[in-house]
Amino acid sequence: MSMPPTEPVLKAEPAVAPAYLTAALPDLEAWTRYFREAEMPIRSSTAQALERMREDQDTVDAHMLTDVIQGDPFMTVKLLAHAARLRRPGKDTDTETITSTLVLMGIAPFFRTFGPQPTIKDWLHDQPQALDGLRHLMRRAYRASRFALGFAVHRGDPDVELIQLAAFLYDFPEMLMWCHAPTLQQRIRDAQRADSTLRSATVQREVLNMELDDLRQNLLKLWHMPELLVRISDNRHIDLPIVRNVVLAQRLARHTMGGWDNAALPDDINDIAELLHCTPRVALAYVRKIDQPA
Repeated sequence: MSMPPTEPVLKAEPAVAPAYLTAALPDLEAWTRYFREAEMPIRSSTAQALERMREDQDTVDAHMLTDVIQGDPFMTVKLLAHAARLRRPGKDTDTETITSTLVLMGIAPFFRTFGPQPTIKDWLHDQPQALDGLRHLMRRAYRASRFALGFAVHRGDPDVELIQLAAFLYDFPEMLMWCHAPTLQQRIRDAQRADSTLRSATVQREVLNMELDDLRQNLLKLWHMPELLVRISDNRHIDLPIVRNVVLAQRLARHTMGGWDNAALPDDINDIAELLHCTPRVALAYVRKIDQPA
């Protein structure tokens, strides 16, 4: 997955002016209904690349589009959710990827379906803290996807692409919160900064009346995402190696965003060593190599 380091400026206004939520909805079901059709603005770099391709569609193929889409969590969700709506009931989707979805959909139908997209920068133009929070999450998602890919390759797992995708999309409910309820998400972040021992699930229930892990599962199922993607995104099944692969990659990404001196890192490395069937010393060397490829 590729993610450009900077966001180029697009001179475009959001297609829909955001109306931010300032009070929590009553429960998980209410949040699920709200986000079912909620707008998802995309990265400016993604929007710019798609518009360049739109102007010269005859030279575009599925792999070129994949290179652009796979670096953007929201554009990835939009594509897979749309493809699911077109899928015949009962069709097996365990091997579905971004590329295979684009091949089946076709290039011209893709551009007809997805016109010019609202961008994150425009959407959150009056919410600088939310913009910073969302960009931080997207960088972390990319980092988690790289760790997940490395773990899956080391384990010889046949579902490498979906494991990487699950890690990349793990935090998309929190990303949605930054876009649609920035003041609420800021309260959560402030509470955790004030008390580093505060569990995410606890503060989420207090502020949002639900947990974001549950929202992730509800939305993935509601959008009829690939069944294997839904299954490996459910951290309640942490006993399964394929799920541990995703959860540990996400955890390592979170704990190393600011460097490799986080107090939780030794526990992470021990758990990763167990997953990879190696010693902690070898596991640490391996993840550092993933983080700093030659």
